[in-house]
Amino acid sequence: MQLLIRLAWRLLALCFVGLGLLGVVLPGMPTTVFMLLAVWAASKGWPPLADWLINHPRFGPPIQHWQQHRAIPRRAKWLAGISMFISMPIICFTATSPWIQWLVPGGMCLVLLWLCTRPEPPCGRNKTY
Repeated sequence: MQLLIRLAWRLLALCFVGLGLLGVVLPGMPTTVFMLLAVWAASKGWPPLADWLINHPRFGPPIQHWQQHRAIPRRAKWLAGISMFISMPIICFTATSPWIQWLVPGGMCLVLLWLCTRPEPPCGRNKTY
């Protein structure tokens, strides 16, 4: 049973890494969020993967900022806001359900409000990603 649980955590971590890698090439798809989730899942069943992600030259700094300070760089906040601003009209005009037309943009607004309330990394570490 222990082995199955560990394998489930590893599979979940790999799924999150895959989604994060998709976010590198697909505009509007977040990378850091999925890498944070990958570190969380990997820490439960695959600690070497979690360590690798935390120390990775590209993915590591935003993960470390979040773990140490719960901080999000200003550039990431702007990119998230712009992505949401662009995708909102697309969702509103293409969704067939009125619930989706209202709930998804409303959820995006709440996420953006939450993002804006997060601190920025300490000075000297606010590297752009």
